[in-house]
Amino acid sequence: MIRLTRLNGSTVVVNAILIECIEVTPDTVVTLSTGRKIVVRETVEDVVAKATAYYRSIGLVGSPAARFQEGGSRDG
Repeated sequence: MIRLTRLNGSTVVVNAILIECIEVTPDTVVTLSTGRKIVVRETVEDVVAKATAYYRSIGLVGSPAARFQEGGSRDG
């Protein structure tokens, strides 16, 4: 779950796994796989960074450095 800020300043907690797309219209609009759209103050880059950090925290993605240190190759 990631914490985002609506345009009115209220906080909304979003299940990052449900994020389907993020667009700028010029406000940042997060569209969930449910079809719900949420307009937030954060930039696209901020939302992506928060989602990526969440994915990493639950083990959905690892860091490239960690894979290399565990004996993986840089070439995949």
